Formats: sequence, C-alpha cells, structure tokens
Amino acid sequence: MARFHEYQVVGRKLASEQDPTPKLYRMRIFAPNDVVAKSRFWYFLAKLRKVKKTAGEIVSVNEIFEKRPEQIKNFGIWLRYDSRSGTHNMYKEYRGMSRVEAVTTCYQDMAARHRARFGSVQIIRVAEVAVADVRRQYIKQLLTPKLAFPLPHRLQRVAKKHRALFQAKRPSTFY
Repeated sequence: MARFHEYQVVGRKLASEQDPTPKLYRMRIFAPNDVVAKSRFWYFLAKLRKVKKTAGEIVSVNEIFEKRPEQIKNFGIWLRYDSRSGTHNMYKEYRGMSRVEAVTTCYQDMAARHRARFGSVQIIRVAEVAVADVRRQYIKQLLTPKLAFPLPHRLQRVAKKHRALFQAKRPSTFY
C-alpha cells in the first residue's frame, strides 16, 4: 500500500451579491489522506488566486485511481522545492506502476538527495512519458529490450534425502 493517495479537490470562493456563481478551481493533489489534501488545496489556491479558506468552500473531494495499475510506465514529474539556499525548479523521471507510486518515490528521493521534506516540495505536474521521450539516462538504461538481471553464485538445492549436516568442502556456486 502506498503512503500517498491522489485526490481531486474542487473548491471555490463563497457566493456573494457581487459574484453569485464564483469560478470553480480543480486540483489533483497527492496527500496521505483527504484532510491533508484539502489543506494543501487551500495552501496552493491562496498562492495562485485571492481566495482563502475562510472565504471559500470545498465542493468535492474524490480519490483518483490508476487506470492500468498492472502495467509499468515512465513518469515525468515537474516540481518546485525550497532548500536551505532558495527555491528551485526541477524535472525528474521515475518508473512505476502508478502515478502515486512515482510521486511516493519522488518524495523519498527528494528527502534523501536534497533533504527536502513533504511541506517544502510542491508537485507541479505528473505526466506519463513515452519511451521515445525519456530524457534521463538512469531511466533509459532500463528500457533496453530483453533486459536481464543474471543471478551469479547461486547455491544448488540438494534433495532432502541426500543432504548432510556437515560437508568436507565448500559449496560450488558457479554454473
């Protein structure tokens, strides 16, 4: 089970006499639960538009599930993060079964490589990348056809009736 879920949060400014039908704003947000998703929605909306939580309302919160969770895909993630020295934009690529898995890996990668916590990383866009459009070498090396990971130095399993508790020589692990 992934640590994050993908939510679609739709919200708007409260209706008033000047604006009886305010504009709806929809965001796809990755968060551990719907409470954090709503909180991140208001955080981003306050940055993008002049709408605060006190003067707005959430219309709907839906969890988005992967269409093909059994198929491996390449994902490109555009993000912005705050480091100790400033704010940086970044593009990273990951392989995973779902968008949520790729974003979870991205958050772990950002914490490991850049010491960026969940609150300081803003996911701007997540898109599935075609094989021809992959940019990063660490993903390209996994796209070769008939990729194999050989298992050298394996121990031969002996039938139980031929096994001995102690052997006079070390096992041969080469084939």
